Amino acid sequence: MPAALLEAAAVRAWAIAGRDALAAARAEIDELNVYPVPDGDTGTNMHLTVAAAVAELDESARTGCSAGRVLALLAHGALLGARGNSGVILSQVFRGLSDAVGDDAVDGARLATALGKAATAAYEAVGRPVEGTMLTVTRVAAEAAAGAGTELGAVVVAAADGAREALARTPEQLEVLRRAGVVDAGGRGVCVLLDALQEVVTGSVPVPAAVLPAVPVAPSAEPESDPEDAGDGPGYEVMFLLDAPAGAIPPLRETLSPLGDSLLVVGGEPTWNVHVHVDDVGAAIEAGLAAGRPHRIRVSSFADAARRRGQAIPERRAVVSVVAGDGLAALFEAAGATVVAGGPGRRASTRELLEGLRRAHARDLVVLPNDADSLAVAEAAAGRARDEGLRVAVIPTRATVQAVAALAVHDPASRFEDDVVRMTAAAGGCRHGGVTVAAREAVTMAGVCRPGDVLGIVDGDFAVIGEDLSTVACTVVDRMLGSGGELVTLVSGADSPDRLASEVVDHLGRTRPEVDTVVYEGGQPRYPLLIGVE
Repeated sequence: MPAALLEAAAVRAWAIAGRDALAAARAEIDELNVYPVPDGDTGTNMHLTVAAAVAELDESARTGCSAGRVLALLAHGALLGARGNSGVILSQVFRGLSDAVGDDAVDGARLATALGKAATAAYEAVGRPVEGTMLTVTRVAAEAAAGAGTELGAVVVAAADGAREALARTPEQLEVLRRAGVVDAGGRGVCVLLDALQEVVTGSVPVPAAVLPAVPVAPSAEPESDPEDAGDGPGYEVMFLLDAPAGAIPPLRETLSPLGDSLLVVGGEPTWNVHVHVDDVGAAIEAGLAAGRPHRIRVSSFADAARRRGQAIPERRAVVSVVAGDGLAALFEAAGATVVAGGPGRRASTRELLEGLRRAHARDLVVLPNDADSLAVAEAAAGRARDEGLRVAVIPTRATVQAVAALAVHDPASRFEDDVVRMTAAAGGCRHGGVTVAAREAVTMAGVCRPGDVLGIVDGDFAVIGEDLSTVACTVVDRMLGSGGELVTLVSGADSPDRLASEVVDHLGRTRPEVDTVVYEGGQPRYPLLIGVE
């Protein structure tokens, strides 16, 4: 029997189910991507955005908080991790849901209202809204929900059904979709998320939305575009996070608007997510500098994307990572990696790593050993795999947080060599540390430790000895930030006290408010907290 209220646990379950469903549908959605730019990454962008939203959930999202609190965490994570035009719009959908729900109980009527606010927020985020896109699908889903009464299950089913019907009509609204004979890619992603919500709330599995128009169209007689020509629009997608006051945003929009199209500036003081398609990348970034502090800047060439779409699909590439802890395993698997169990006290063997390489079913493989003592084992397994005709690169990650940084820039569509160089640079640019508890007396760089002492680790060396986990963790992160850094990654271990990660986050909020922080539930043994600084 469907629940009467949408509780926090159900919202969390929906986010995880939506992330996994988007991962499964990613390739299909990428293939549908012909608008606004045929760069074939809408499914990837929506999946990565929801994965970033889920990664924002902390222990408070499991128990003892409201559905609104979980939605607020999802909205924040999606804002910071949004990828592409579709990801930015999706972050506004989460924000609209969060703002509308607040701390109130979420029954069917409240959810219908929230879906309406989410659709409005999505439209408001876009400078020039276009019908036949994910905006339309979101709006029609909300309208269907509004007419479904007050029972939660009925509202959710109506929203999912309305989204599928709207998706089928998108080729009638956008000529580019009609000529390509497909439905809108972003709208298909919205359907995937609402189908996941229906399954969580009602237990019923919806019939997947069709990815072809309801009325078939004849193939276009127009010649295919040259891969060197990404279309008549701008040549680059520029995205960055911006720390700026609210008053700086209207002038920023006025400056960016004439530079290109697909302009989106979303969020709220002090952090905004900026997305725009331009030809002059420098001018777009200069506009951000004039408004505040841009960071996490990403620039993508549409010509390169078009060229990749014009080529034959390359042989599959995979990442194989040694991981300690169930939470980390789930995180890495969600990012597409094949996981091999390992870690302190139970390091992976050459045989286990070789089996992991074979299990990945790919010709090109990247290995993340995540432990200095496992590098030689990883190289040995790679050598055996090369003898079997596989192409394998071992990135010398010495800590899990370095692997997280490497996976964040992994691009399976790029050249293998370029991908390896990019992942290696990201891993090398991530300082790593953590806290643990001494099991015996020993001499360290910080002095003599005794059983029960808290040890702070910086780049593999014991640098701090103390009595309190939180105090030592804050000292470690301060030292790591002493040489600079914009992003701090915290990974909670199996024996981590409930408030350890949040106390470090609070400390950074007071002392380094300009630094972004992400928290993951790792479940790793021996280390209550792992720390990365990029």
